[in-house]
Amino acid sequence: MMESLNALVESADNFLWGKLLVFLLVGTGIYLSFRMRGIQIFGLRHGIRLTRGLYDQKEDQGDLSHFQALSTALAATVGVGNIAGVAIAIRLGGPGALFWMWVTAAVGMATKFTSCTLALKYREINPDGSVSGGPMYFIEHGLGPKWKWLAVAFAALAALASFGAGCMAQAGELTRAFMSLVPGLSHPIAGTGIDLGQMGVGILVAVMVGVVIIGGIHRIGEVASRLVPLMAIFYVGAGIIILLMNVTELPQAVYLIVHDAFTGTAAAGGFTGSFFLYTMQMGVRRGLFSNESGQGSAPIAHATAKTQYPVREGYVALLEPFIDTIIICSITGLVIVVTGAWTETSGIGGADLTAFAFQAGLADLHNIAAQARLGRVIVTIGVILFAYSTAISWSYYGDRCVGYLFGLKAIKPYRYVFCVFLVVGATIKIDLVWNLCDVMNGGMAIPNLIALILLSGVVWNELKGYRARIPEFDRALAAQSSAKEGSS
Repeated sequence: MMESLNALVESADNFLWGKLLVFLLVGTGIYLSFRMRGIQIFGLRHGIRLTRGLYDQKEDQGDLSHFQALSTALAATVGVGNIAGVAIAIRLGGPGALFWMWVTAAVGMATKFTSCTLALKYREINPDGSVSGGPMYFIEHGLGPKWKWLAVAFAALAALASFGAGCMAQAGELTRAFMSLVPGLSHPIAGTGIDLGQMGVGILVAVMVGVVIIGGIHRIGEVASRLVPLMAIFYVGAGIIILLMNVTELPQAVYLIVHDAFTGTAAAGGFTGSFFLYTMQMGVRRGLFSNESGQGSAPIAHATAKTQYPVREGYVALLEPFIDTIIICSITGLVIVVTGAWTETSGIGGADLTAFAFQAGLADLHNIAAQARLGRVIVTIGVILFAYSTAISWSYYGDRCVGYLFGLKAIKPYRYVFCVFLVVGATIKIDLVWNLCDVMNGGMAIPNLIALILLSGVVWNELKGYRARIPEFDRALAAQSSAKEGSS
């Protein structure tokens, strides 16, 4: 039964992720990059200044600061995709898939800027003072009531995706990594397909997530703003150490990644990615799963930012694909390629392949047993932190979509159901979950990308107006700093 369902979902996945959706995602990103005049290059510095809180105004409407909103979105994007997703892309598409993940991130920065600017411009303030925003709101209010069917379609797909990409996939990878680290926890019940150890881990994850998400976006933002920097520094730091230990292999690894991106030579290593298009598809598909550019989920978190200028959160949001994919995914991919793990293993993928690569990267340590355990511990802790943070933020994406569809009263029941699905994700076949994630991610992207193209002119007008005022904002900031120095 489960095998048949997985085969059906895989067929839908392959249909959706054909040439059209790959070119639609990259093509939209390229179009918006030109439409916004290279915002991902010229907007980086201002985005960093905004994230630092230099322009924050306490009286502005919203739920979270720029940094908290970015952290909440990053908590969702910096997830298992950065560890398992990159490994899957390289396993199936070869090292060149990492190059196409970079491309997806580079053009995705413009996509993220556009979508998150729109999320702020068309967000709604609820009767309780909280904020709701995202593609469903800018589709309906930006394109007009006749497009509400598209907004409803996005919200429905995103609500379903929250149980897949943001819930079961995270719980499944977390559980697998944890069980591999502590295999003695496994206690399968004969004839049922149920493992009590996996279920126990799933219940623990559900409780830990529930404690946070029941408190709403303010508690989610507080946890995310502390957790995201910690987990990024931990994982990236460990990866950099491995790359430094294997620094002589780096130039060849980079050459292989770029060369393979256009030749699709993964089959030489005995893998299925034997041509250029497949390599590109795997890179774009996993790039989207990792940084969510064009998918439409991150604008839901960014819509909560405290600001009266929608473009400001757009500037902050464009940092997200850079941090998630250009930095964190690159660490994972380079470790896998530099260590040669992608050619020296067979039959494993996801977080297991990344763990093997980290183990191999630490092979210069004197104690081989110690390095093997250390490599797996690093990846396991990374998976646990990433998966936990992603589940927390994706629950918020789902509850905003459920609130849009059924009203605010439906949000609290949704949060409890979300926690139940964490337990389900910890116990079912992981291949099915990943295929479901791909289908839902692709389905969400289509309504969002249509709206971004049609509303790109609105964003450009907002950007032009804001850019003209940046010198004014900087003078006010300088005057404020001088006044503080004088008073001290």
